[in-house]
Amino acid sequence: MAEQFDVVIVGGGQAALAASYFLRRTGLRYVILDNGTQAGGAWVHGWDSLHLFSPASYSSLPGWPMPDTPDGGYPTRDEVLDYLHRYEARYAPPIRRPVMVECVERANGKLLTVRTSAGDFLGRAVIGATGTWSAPFVPDVAGRDLFGGTQLHSSHYRNAAPFAGRRVLVVGGRNSGAQIMAELSLVAQATWVTLHDPIFLPDDVDGRVLFERATARVLGGPSAMPTSGFGDIVMVPPVRAAKERGVLHAVRPFVRVTATGVVWPDGREEAIDRIIWCTGFRPALGVFASLDVIDADFSHLRQFRV
Repeated sequence: MAEQFDVVIVGGGQAALAASYFLRRTGLRYVILDNGTQAGGAWVHGWDSLHLFSPASYSSLPGWPMPDTPDGGYPTRDEVLDYLHRYEARYAPPIRRPVMVECVERANGKLLTVRTSAGDFLGRAVIGATGTWSAPFVPDVAGRDLFGGTQLHSSHYRNAAPFAGRRVLVVGGRNSGAQIMAELSLVAQATWVTLHDPIFLPDDVDGRVLFERATARVLGGPSAMPTSGFGDIVMVPPVRAAKERGVLHAVRPFVRVTATGVVWPDGREEAIDRIIWCTGFRPALGVFASLDVIDADFSHLRQFRV
C-alpha cells in the first residue's frame, strides 16, 4: 500500500533541505524523495574546480551558516558538498534515496499520488524541488547530430585533463562558460563562442550584489532593476587569472556543425575535436506534466489545490 504523508518533497538538493527545515517545525509528517545516492543535489555533479560566486555568508541554508572558507574567498564545490553533507547530518531530514520519481498525479479525494521506483507515495501537498541539473539545454544548431567528435554539456564536464592538446569549442557566455574556458585555456586549443561580447562584473561585484539587486527588484518593481544583467560574469579567481592572461576573448557563433568541425559566418571551415555546451538548463518539471500546472514557458509550477 502507498505510504501517506502530509507533504511529499520531490528532489533532495538545497531547495528540499530549506523546505525541510521549516516543515520540521510544523509537526506535519513529510518525506523527501531524492534520486541521488548522497547529499549534495546538483553539486555532486559539478566540475572539480567549480566555485560559488557568493561568499559563504550569502550561501547558507536556513538555521546553520555555511563556514567561511580558510582564505575568506568563494567556496569551492568540495566545500559546498561538505557543508550539505554536514547540514543533513545535523538536522537528519526524512530523506529516502535513491528514489526515482516517475510522475505526480491527482488521486481520489484531496490527495496527490507520487509514483516512484520505490512504490507510490500519497501526499496532501507536494513540493517540487527538482532543480535544473537533469534538464540541460543544448541549442538546436544545424548539423549538430552529424558531428563525429565528442559533445558534452557543462553538466557532465569534470576537469580539463581529457581535453589536453585538443581543439575545443566552449559555447556559452555566462559564468559556466567563463570558468570552463579559463581552465581549458591552460591545456587545450580552446575557442570561446558567445552570442555577444562577454560582460565581466567589476572585481568587487559578486553574488552579494546580485542578491541585493534581486531583492530591490522584488521590493521596488522592474524600475528598481539596475542595467547590469544577472548573466554577467563574476570574477572568481580562475576567471580573473585567465582574463589577466588575455585568453578570455570570444568569437560569435558558427552557422553550422559538420562531421569534423564547424563552419563560421565567413564560410571558413575549421576542424574541431570537442564541443562543450555551456548553454544552461531548463527547470526539470517533467514529472508534474500530467497535473497541467506548468507555466506556458515551462519555467515554474503554479500553486494549485486538489
